[in-house]
Amino acid sequence: MRCAGVDLGGTNLRGVIFDGERGEVIVHAQIPTRAEEGPSAVIERIIALLRELMDQSPAPIIAVGIGVPGLYDPRTQVTRFLPNLPTAWRGVPLGAEIERAVGRPTFLINDARAFALGEATWGAGRGASTVVGITLGTGIGGGVVIEGRLLFGIDGTAGEVGHQIINPHGPPCGCGSRGCLEAHASGPAIAAAGMKAVRQGRTTQIRDLVKGDLNAITPEVIVRAAESGDPVAQEILEEAGFYLGIGVANLITLFSPEVVVIGGGVARAGEWILGPIRRVVAERCRVTPLERVRILPAALGGLSGAIGAAIWAGQQASLRAR
Repeated sequence: MRCAGVDLGGTNLRGVIFDGERGEVIVHAQIPTRAEEGPSAVIERIIALLRELMDQSPAPIIAVGIGVPGLYDPRTQVTRFLPNLPTAWRGVPLGAEIERAVGRPTFLINDARAFALGEATWGAGRGASTVVGITLGTGIGGGVVIEGRLLFGIDGTAGEVGHQIINPHGPPCGCGSRGCLEAHASGPAIAAAGMKAVRQGRTTQIRDLVKGDLNAITPEVIVRAAESGDPVAQEILEEAGFYLGIGVANLITLFSPEVVVIGGGVARAGEWILGPIRRVVAERCRVTPLERVRILPAALGGLSGAIGAAIWAGQQASLRAR
């Protein structure tokens, strides 16, 4: 069963043709999203990407999956709210337009849920009965996969792990609540902690690495400072890892997964983030046999979301055909 999957990111569109029976990427490609041009232009680019992939595929595909960075209506395949794209995507009939253009059934899925499904099926969680996937980036998303099926919930919103409240008196979150995991440990939250340290005049390499331009502070800059022995940068990453550890401990307690897979841009910090997560989980998980739980980095690289979207399309096409 071959399907196409596209990961709609703020910077790039990543696409694959994926053989779901063999777990094989037949062909893949990446092009810039150019999200600032608006939905119509982005949809045309998705269509062009899909046509390019389909032209290179030695066999036809049966369905298309699109991983979207936000909320959508699973009944109509219409986008509702894509917060990290710079133009309005409310009410865009993305699924219908793609389906009409490429002539294949098209199904939307949240991009973090697609990541979790891809990693659970053919990535770091392959072979496990229950997998929790977490993406760390501009936001914090995730998904739960049980016996190969995504836990969907009401309107596909199960898995919003970044909006669990871990500190009831914490900072405001973009969702409207306070003290969410995302408000403490997302990429922007880590960068903001670096900016705060520089503004406070703390002794840190972060200022020098960005030549005094606070707007240039990113998690990657903070990791570079930490690797050079900067105690302030190390403290920032330790704190983010601490809050992430609380969130992961909650998820392990709730779902008792065999594998927790962590990916996304912030996860590239490696042990600066994974180390504190594992320590906090060991300290705070008391009812789950942790010797049977593995916390692993993602294995499929930048294609996790596109592969997951293709898997989702295959599952939904099979359901529709029954």
